[in-house]
Amino acid sequence: MIKRIFIVIGIVLVLWLGNIMLQRNALKPVDALNTKTVVVTIPDGASVKMIAGILQADGVIRSASAFRRLATHEQLTGKLLAGTFLLQPSMTAQEVLKALTAVEGGQQSVTIPEGYTVKNIDALLAEKGFTQSGDIERCARTCDFSAFTFLPQQNNLAGRGGKVEGYLFPDTYFVSSADFTPESFLQRLLSTFQKKVVEAKSTDIRSSGKSLHDIMTMASLVEEETRAKSERPVVAGILWKRLREGMRLDVDAAVRYFLEKPGSDITRADLETDSPYNLRKTKGLPPGPIANPSLASVNAALHPEESSYYYYLHDANGNVHYAATNDEHNANRAKYLP
Repeated sequence: MIKRIFIVIGIVLVLWLGNIMLQRNALKPVDALNTKTVVVTIPDGASVKMIAGILQADGVIRSASAFRRLATHEQLTGKLLAGTFLLQPSMTAQEVLKALTAVEGGQQSVTIPEGYTVKNIDALLAEKGFTQSGDIERCARTCDFSAFTFLPQQNNLAGRGGKVEGYLFPDTYFVSSADFTPESFLQRLLSTFQKKVVEAKSTDIRSSGKSLHDIMTMASLVEEETRAKSERPVVAGILWKRLREGMRLDVDAAVRYFLEKPGSDITRADLETDSPYNLRKTKGLPPGPIANPSLASVNAALHPEESSYYYYLHDANGNVHYAATNDEHNANRAKYLP
């Protein structure tokens, strides 16, 4: 009887020790020698189970279940942050957990709002003390981003925004002042765009029959021309239809962008400006995006809603009013605009 008890105890100990060894092994780096940076995006509201699954799928942890147990043991399940992180397969699960829960060592969360331009991003980072004013704009025009083959070939789009304008994905990023450079930060935004749009939307982009550059240019117009997400597919449909039928787009946001007058009233003289960004005088899309659009606007540009409308405007309260004819549009202007 005593012998059986010792045998059972021995089996339990072996199983217990084996489980500990497996758990420890599961928390080791995926590849201790692989220091290649992996861009990992954690969405808002993601559960610890979802986060662990993303980390395992992206190749930065060995076991999602082991990561969940670690987070529970450390009482950090409710403290995992949303945003975009730079992680490595050489990190242990403990290091990954720390990166997703702690903003330490001079790190700050930097949120790039939807619709921001390169100029806006430059001002934001200068305000937070990461750069001097003009550093981001300068890098956008002159830094080497040739590794991102989805970018357009021309490098002088809109002068200040360079060819990266429209391709910097709006999100929350965790930034360390110790190793911050304008180039590395812009590379992070471009890497997130590659993952979220170029790769995730590749089938939709191909089936649209349009170039990525045209899609992103249209998405930026939609971003700047709409107030609510529900409007975006309708407005995208209107603008694509006007483009197909050889009509001018008449999007004033484009000339605002070119003249750097985002919040100011534009004048009659502004609308006489000779520029491919003046869509009151020029047919077709502008040369490039006028903002870095949200995923909702990208989806609207990829999946526009067909309608009978050719015109739209917003009243003083931000409500949209559509029209099928110029006469209807003029009536809306008289009724809803001051």
